[in-house]
Amino acid sequence: MTTTVVMVHGIRTSATMWRAQVAHLAARGVGSVAVDLPGHGTRMSETFTLDGALETIDGAVRAAAASGDVLLVGHSMGGLVCTAYVGHEERPPVDAFIGASCTALPRGAALATYRALARGFDRLPGRGFRIAEWVLDRTLPDETRADFGAGGYAYDAQDDALRSLSILDLLAALRRIEVPTWFINGQFDQLRVNERLFVSQVPHAELIVVPRTSHLVTAMRPRVFNALLDVALATMDAEASAPSAH
Repeated sequence: MTTTVVMVHGIRTSATMWRAQVAHLAARGVGSVAVDLPGHGTRMSETFTLDGALETIDGAVRAAAASGDVLLVGHSMGGLVCTAYVGHEERPPVDAFIGASCTALPRGAALATYRALARGFDRLPGRGFRIAEWVLDRTLPDETRADFGAGGYAYDAQDDALRSLSILDLLAALRRIEVPTWFINGQFDQLRVNERLFVSQVPHAELIVVPRTSHLVTAMRPRVFNALLDVALATMDAEASAPSAH
């Protein structure tokens, strides 16, 4: 049976952030789909809604599941929405899950502070574009630098997306996840704050911390992240070929 990897981007970026992963998987003969959520990338003119994001993920997952197994991979905001999706009561057709840079509960003072900082950044000249580009130039390798922002930056969707995350009941969702799960964080990621809590709620979940890496773990060390995709795929293959218990 074939496996398809469905990838969901983080806030403000788009499907283009996964180009290094798409190329790696293609070289291995593994199919992949990188989606754009509402308000992002090719859908920049749309308004971000949580329902729209979940519908986008569900559509991609069900299309992939029609031909085989599904490994769902989400980064940051996309990882949080994917967590809610995988842990839905109706058990969507996901066979394994990777949540990257998404182990923080988006609520309370922490979320309010993040939204305030984001609004302040937007009030800078050019909405802080030059500062962001300066940081990315100095932290991302050449192989992913152009990809990260190639789909444009979804400035207008940011506050809607952050606000919508606060209604997610992630703890309940985590407790319902029954598929092989990996939480992957960069060593210096600010969203590591609840990583132990996330892992403790999911049976057999694994936490992997990538050294010398920030929140942008998929782009900052793409070859390491690609190797972790390979680990997940190998685990899925091993479970699929294991003899059933009688």
